[in-house]
Amino acid sequence: MGVAPSSRDVLDVVDIVRRAWSDFDKSRAIQSVTETSAHVSTNRVFRLLLDDRSTTIAKVSSYGSYFLFAEDHDRLHRTRSLLQGTRWASFLAEVMSVDGRPFTWYDGQCWVAFYSDVQSGTQLPRIVSNDDVEQLGREIAAFHLACSDVAPQLPATSNSVKGDAIHLLDILDSDDAHVHFALTIEQISNLRMYTHDFLVALERIHFDEWRKIPILVDWNLGNFSVTRSGEQFHLNTRWDYDWFRIDTRMLDFYFLSRVSSATGDRTVFTYSPHTLLEERFTRFLRAYHEVFPLSAAEVRFLPLAYQFFILNYVVREGSKFFQAPLSDEFRRDAVARYLPQVSSLDVTPILELLGLSS
Repeated sequence: MGVAPSSRDVLDVVDIVRRAWSDFDKSRAIQSVTETSAHVSTNRVFRLLLDDRSTTIAKVSSYGSYFLFAEDHDRLHRTRSLLQGTRWASFLAEVMSVDGRPFTWYDGQCWVAFYSDVQSGTQLPRIVSNDDVEQLGREIAAFHLACSDVAPQLPATSNSVKGDAIHLLDILDSDDAHVHFALTIEQISNLRMYTHDFLVALERIHFDEWRKIPILVDWNLGNFSVTRSGEQFHLNTRWDYDWFRIDTRMLDFYFLSRVSSATGDRTVFTYSPHTLLEERFTRFLRAYHEVFPLSAAEVRFLPLAYQFFILNYVVREGSKFFQAPLSDEFRRDAVARYLPQVSSLDVTPILELLGLSS
C-alpha cells in the first residue's frame, strides 16, 4: 500500500497526474490542473484542461490495493458497456480506456485513473422533499434492476462481504491489534465480538447464495445529479467510485437512508444508524419495493448491512481512506456509539409496511 499524498506535496501529485496522462494520451497536452478534492478521503481528484479545450477528471489514490482498484475499474467499465442500449447508458461516468480496456497507471506507490468529465444535472437539496424521496426510491430501484440484469455477465471480484469480515477478524486476533487501530484492548475485544457475530449471522442466512450485483455503496448528495421534468426527476449522472463492489444491493441502503433523512447529511459528519429508522426512509423503501421488490430476508439484513459498513469501511479500512483526524474519530465512535446501536435496529415496522411480515 502506498502512502497517501499530503497537502505538502501538491506539486508531486500534479507531476504524477502529468506522467500518467502522458502515458495515456500523448496526442493532447495538459494546459492546466485544478484540484477538486473533497479533502475528506486520502484520494486526490483533479480536473484537467487539455489543449483541445476538452476536460477530463483524474483521480490519484493510494487507498487500499492497486490491484483491487484495477479490478474494480475493469468491472465498472464492463458494467457501463453492458448498460449501453438502456436508459442508463450515460449514467455512470466513463472510465477512460485504451483498446477497449480501462486505463490505470501505477508506479508502485500511487495509482491513477481518468474519467469523463460528466455534464452534471441538478443536485437534490440537502433535505429532500417527501415526494422526491419516493421518486428517488423508484429511480434507485430501476438502476438496481438494470444492474441485476447485467450482473451474470460480469466476472467475480476478489473482495466479498465475508472475505472482508474474515480479514478484519484476523487483524483483531493479532497481538498488536490495539496498536494497529490505536484503540484499547477492551475496545479491540468488543470489535472482535461484533465481527465474529456478524460472520455467524452470514452463515445463518446462507449469505453466499444471495444475488450479487454491481453497487456503488457511497450514495451522497454530492456524487450524483438528477434531471427535472415537471414535478418528477430522473437520475442523470453518477461519479465517484471509491466503494464500488459486486455484492448484495442492501449495502447501498444505508447511504440512501442518509440522503432520505429529514435532517440531511451535509453539515455534520456522523455515521449514526438512526436514518434507517426514519419514516422518510420507509417511504423510500416502499417506493423502491414497488419497482424492484425486496424479500423479507433482505429487509432483515439492513442492520447487518449497516454493521458491515462500520466494521469494514470505518474500522478496517478507515485509516487508508479517511484523512487521519476523521479516521481516528470515526473508529472511536464505531466502538462507543455506532456498533452498540445495531441490536436496537428493529425493522419489523418496515416488514409490515411492505407486506413481508407474515
